[in-house]
Amino acid sequence: MGYEAKLRVWRGDDGAGELRDYTVEAEEGEVVLDLIHRLQATQAPDLAVRWNCKAGKCGSCSAEVNGRPRLLCMTRLSVFRREEVITVTPMRTFPVVRDLVTDVSYNYVKARQIPSFTPPPELEPGAYRMQQVDVQRSQEFRKCIECFLCQNVCHVIRDHEENKTAFAGPRFLMRIAELEMHPLDAADRRDEAQTEHGLGYCNITKCCTEVCPENIHITDNALIPMKERVADRRYDPVVWLGNKLFRRKRS
Repeated sequence: MGYEAKLRVWRGDDGAGELRDYTVEAEEGEVVLDLIHRLQATQAPDLAVRWNCKAGKCGSCSAEVNGRPRLLCMTRLSVFRREEVITVTPMRTFPVVRDLVTDVSYNYVKARQIPSFTPPPELEPGAYRMQQVDVQRSQEFRKCIECFLCQNVCHVIRDHEENKTAFAGPRFLMRIAELEMHPLDAADRRDEAQTEHGLGYCNITKCCTEVCPENIHITDNALIPMKERVADRRYDPVVWLGNKLFRRKRS
C-alpha cells in the first residue's frame, strides 16, 4: 500500500545551497534511491545524484540519510516511520559539485600514492603460491566497493580539512594493510604507512567499520594489526637492538 513520504533534500552547489522539502509517493519495499528517482521524475528533474547499479555493489550512491553515511540504494524506507522526515544530504567530507553529487577525487589521489603489489623479483609470474589462510586473511578487504563512506565518516578529515594532505583515510590504510599482510609482497610498508599515509592519525573509533555496507571489519582486522606492526618496528626493544647491530655491522 502506498503512502506519502516526506523528503528533505539538499539542493545547491559549491557556492551555496539549502534544504528543500518535498512530498513523494512511496511504495512498500522501496529504498531511498527510489524516492530520489521519483522526485526527479515528477518534481525536480534537475536534481543531481550519482548512482549506477542500484544493487549495493558499485558504491556510487553514497550520501547521508538523517545524518548517517549510507548507500541510498541499500537504505530501506521501512527503517523510518512513515511520518518521519527523511533528510538526504551529500557526503560532508568532500566538496559539493551539485545537489547530492560530491567531488571524491581526493580518494583517487590517495590511491595513486600507494605502491602496488610488489612480488619478489626472482619469482616468475605463474609461480605464485600461497597458503589458504593467507588468502582468507585479506579476502575480506577485497569486498570493498569504494563507496568512500568510511572516508566520509572518519573525523580525522571530516572535521579537519587540513589533514587531507597527510592522511590517506581508512579505505587506503586498509589497502596498505592488505599488501603488508600478503606473503608474497616484498615491500616493507610499515614506515610508509606511518610517515606518508598518516596511520598515526587514526584513533580507532571504529566509525569506519560501522558505516561499511560490506561489513568489513576495517578497524579490527586492518588498522589495528597495521598499527601493531608499525609499533613493533619502531618501539620493540628486540627489534631496535637488531637494527642497531645490523647498522653497526654494515658500517
